Amino acid sequence: MSTASAADRTAVNGIRTALGVGGVLAVIVGILILVWPAKTAMVVTAIIAIYAIAAGLVYAGLGIFSKHKGGWARIGHIMLGVLFIIAGIVALFNLGATTAWLAVFLGILVGIMWIVEGIVALSTLGDAASKAWTIFFAILSIIAGIILLFSPAWGAAVLWLILGIALIVLGLLNIIRAFRFGKNA
Repeated sequence: MSTASAADRTAVNGIRTALGVGGVLAVIVGILILVWPAKTAMVVTAIIAIYAIAAGLVYAGLGIFSKHKGGWARIGHIMLGVLFIIAGIVALFNLGATTAWLAVFLGILVGIMWIVEGIVALSTLGDAASKAWTIFFAILSIIAGIILLFSPAWGAAVLWLILGIALIVLGLLNIIRAFRFGKNA
């Protein structure tokens, strides 16, 4: 076996491993979302809160230890760091409320994005290859966005469950791809 083919085989095995591990992790997270949707959402919220604390420490550190920045930039970094740290700590101590707030926020955000997406689709109707499908998409997008705005928590819960299903399906597909990748079909 030549060096080039050994390197190719190593690359293929690395890709197969990455696809397989990624697929298994996606399936596990998808199952967790479907079996324990609220608890899994709280874990995600906790991860975001921990990230906020870590980011706050980095910002504060930049402000404190950065000698090449001006005084206002250093103060700004320190203040931003303190805000991130406080937000992360508050989120961790009020995990249930933060999770609910985050779900409502994301529901409203997705609702607004879908309404805008529908309006943008209608505004590009003249350039659309299929006007009927574009109108159908735009109307569906606007209606779904309005529904999310009127019931963002319910909409976020439905989207969360859809995410769980999608993770399972895509994870299984990646596992299959891991077994098939690099094989001559």
